[in-house]
Amino acid sequence: MLARIMGLKTISPQDLLALVQGSRVTTFDVNSPQSWARAHVPGALNLDAGFKESELPPDKNSAVVFYCSSFLCTKAPNAALRAKRMGYTNVHVMSAGISGWLAAGLPTQAQA
Repeated sequence: MLARIMGLKTISPQDLLALVQGSRVTTFDVNSPQSWARAHVPGALNLDAGFKESELPPDKNSAVVFYCSSFLCTKAPNAALRAKRMGYTNVHVMSAGISGWLAAGLPTQAQA
């Protein structure tokens, strides 16, 4: 688990679903816009790797979760580290990525 090696907290797809359903998290998909449009975690925002602090929640203690394509992808751990450097304290990575989310049979959203 790359995220753990990098000192980041990880979250399972099932635990993320519970947070999403309780509206207690801001989720960021750092995959390409095309991938995000095909399928993403419900409510997830598409975020470019070069994101600005203004694109994150104003409350630096709010829960934020980053994910990319799979546990081999480095985009989400790198984005999470960037958020931590910006002062965010409740940062997690869903290491399974969208592929793990889909494999678990969890609901997705798509853009037309």
